[in-house]
Amino acid sequence: MALTFDHPGERAAADPIRLLEIRETPLSLDEVFKAVGDDAAGGTALFVGTVRNHDGGADVDALGYSCHPTAEARMRQIAARVVAEFPVRALAAVHRVGDLRVGDLAVVVAVSCPHRGEAFQACRKLIDDLKHEVPIWKHQRFSDGTEEWVGAC
Repeated sequence: MALTFDHPGERAAADPIRLLEIRETPLSLDEVFKAVGDDAAGGTALFVGTVRNHDGGADVDALGYSCHPTAEARMRQIAARVVAEFPVRALAAVHRVGDLRVGDLAVVVAVSCPHRGEAFQACRKLIDDLKHEVPIWKHQRFSDGTEEWVGAC
């Protein structure tokens, strides 16, 4: 599928953090990719996290994500840190909350930079820090009837 961009280079002087959101509705790769479009970027890295059918040797049927009210603000702090550390032209991150099924998109992040190496490094830093620092919790439901919370204190 071809994407069209509305002159993304004209937005370069604006805040490079283009899209940060936690939402209950399904995520879109096209939306995130389009958000980081920039004429000065030579590399764009995109990470997609999906709900897998297993964890720790157990079959996963479904899961639910919930978050603390400060989660989006924490996402913004992390995004700002990535922008300060790398030559980011544009950055976007969306995370899903609510009930998800196997195969659903749980998180999509993207970073565009002047060069591919920078884009890969910045994207990796962004997803790793989001996963470790944003108060989003996963409630997994397993095929054997058991369940567990991941990331909860």
